Amino acid sequence: MLTSHPTLLIGPSDWDADVMPKEEFVRRIDALWRAFPDAPCAIVYGNPAHHAELAYLTNLVPKLEAVIALLTRSGQHEIHLGGGPNMLGAAKPLTFIEDLKPLRGGQAIGRRALEAKAGMPGALLIIGDGYMPTALHQAIDEAIGEQALNATAQVWALMRRSSLHEVDAMRESCFALNGAMTAIADAKRSGLGVTEAILAGEQEANRRGAQDVRTLFSLDGGRTLQPFSTPLDARIDPLQVYVAARRFNYWSEGFLLISERRPPVAAKAKEALRQALATIKPGTRTADIVELISAATKPYRPHPVTERAFMSRLGLALEEPPHTNPGATFESGEIYSVKVGITNGTDEHAIVSAMVRIRENGTDMLWTA
Repeated sequence: MLTSHPTLLIGPSDWDADVMPKEEFVRRIDALWRAFPDAPCAIVYGNPAHHAELAYLTNLVPKLEAVIALLTRSGQHEIHLGGGPNMLGAAKPLTFIEDLKPLRGGQAIGRRALEAKAGMPGALLIIGDGYMPTALHQAIDEAIGEQALNATAQVWALMRRSSLHEVDAMRESCFALNGAMTAIADAKRSGLGVTEAILAGEQEANRRGAQDVRTLFSLDGGRTLQPFSTPLDARIDPLQVYVAARRFNYWSEGFLLISERRPPVAAKAKEALRQALATIKPGTRTADIVELISAATKPYRPHPVTERAFMSRLGLALEEPPHTNPGATFESGEIYSVKVGITNGTDEHAIVSAMVRIRENGTDMLWTA
């Protein structure tokens, strides 16, 4: 789910070889070359707000300015960092790639790509260019004398199936998420107001090593969600919250309705979620799960927050496309956030969710409300 991007990422994002060994990145880059057997090198762009592809291939998450990685078939990879030479030391712990340089502009990147090509006939690849500034893109194209082949979709295809290392990172992320949700619920039940409850959750996620925490909450019983703008001492019941946490670059997210009562709408949403999770397996059509949830939650109707995205794949980005088109299916090895949101349109609303990994004969639960 899209949320506001923070001004500065302050949490730990150093490369941890025990969690994500270099061999994992070598495997991913080799898979890219197999998909494009004639490509001599790839230009990979990322900025602080959009960097999933860059993080997948290099582990690096930009904190202040854009970064371009130049991946070569020879293995002599380079990282070009925005912000000047002063950024080199700060970026060194973030990636396994040792050759770090200041980003001198698109012309310089294009020339380095041509040097890496060294007469090889294949097209140069470009990845993550959808967020690249137009002037930078044009300068690269001018320097290489051609338009690079866009390989972003292929990288996203590679990212769909999670490795064991990625599953471990996701479990660490869910550990931070679970701590945040538990702290919010405990704070709310102890009588604290909205601000103190949400802050308690964010602080607990940070204590558990989260590098980024994002929260939304409702002041109208779950009808709408909003971020913090001013401190709020109000005690809200029910309190609908959304939390997203990131650990080792991997995201987890969850919706939870916290109440001193037992609202029928919440019970209905939780039961529908339980039925959906029991049904999902490899090959299950998303359309079938939509129908199941609709039947299980009558007479309520879908909540606007989840109506068009009852599920989404999670990993290195929160904004991966929702898989709600009728032809989509759940696939083994993928990790999903499954959400059930319902409303009567007036005064009853609830959103609950779970995170699961699809395996050959069912699902592994990573987190649930």
